[in-house]
Amino acid sequence: MSRFAIIASRFNSLIVKQLVEGAEQALLQHEIPLSNIDTFWVPGALEISITAQRAARTRKYDALICLGAVIKGYTDHYEHVSREVHSGVSRVSLDASLPITMGVLTVENMAQALERAGGTCGNIGSNAALAALDTLKTLSQLESNQ
Repeated sequence: MSRFAIIASRFNSLIVKQLVEGAEQALLQHEIPLSNIDTFWVPGALEISITAQRAARTRKYDALICLGAVIKGYTDHYEHVSREVHSGVSRVSLDASLPITMGVLTVENMAQALERAGGTCGNIGSNAALAALDTLKTLSQLESNQ
């Protein structure tokens, strides 16, 4: 049975809690018990990459699901954070050869975040969990074809 780690940012927790719930529900619907899901809360989006790296090093997890919300403000800080978290998580995934899905919202405003955290655009946390499951399936197929 696969094990998952959810790494979630406490910053913008109103949004991120909904993303985490969406990810957990998607995994549960695919018969992954809560006992096979560990959730780690980090201060902000920038801390997601280092936490993903440490989680990957444990070799305890089959996939990681990274969740957060970076909402544009009045400065360009949003762009730097978004770029770094996506770059860091991608690097960790490739270095560890581990599926890591990205459910970190990068949006212009709170309304867009709410739309993507269970609103009219669905739940990106759920999408990230489903992507992790799908990637694990594909990787398993690749390994069985060798």
